[in-house]
Amino acid sequence: MKKDKTRPFVLYVAEVIYLKVSEIKKKNPGVTNIEAIERFIGTDTFKEISSGKFHDKWFEELKKNNFIDKTSGKKIPSETIRLLVIQKDTMIRQLINYPSLYYAKSFYPLELSQRAFNHLWRICESYELWCNEVGNKNKILLNLFD
Repeated sequence: MKKDKTRPFVLYVAEVIYLKVSEIKKKNPGVTNIEAIERFIGTDTFKEISSGKFHDKWFEELKKNNFIDKTSGKKIPSETIRLLVIQKDTMIRQLINYPSLYYAKSFYPLELSQRAFNHLWRICESYELWCNEVGNKNKILLNLFD
């Protein structure tokens, strides 16, 4: 049986994050995955996702299109929309960021920044796991499991 390679809607934001982190690594070849994720935390994309604006824009676009995703042409079920709202709220809570406090005098990330980093790492891992599961190995750019 052939696997469906259509990206689940809940991985939409994960793909955006993953591709941005990959782009940072590509532009800075000597950077580790850890450093690339830390650099992502300072980007406009991170700010948009962590503030909830990313999901708000997406929801507004979906509402205008009667909840039909323009990429897949599929109608997004109301239960999935509820899951995406929970995802948005989780992103806001987990990715709370205080840039001026990121590295305190000790040079170790504070708990809130570490929580944001850990969440982003797990999101990137989830995206790679999905790519591996459906056979989209060409989309695995960070190789977090090597």
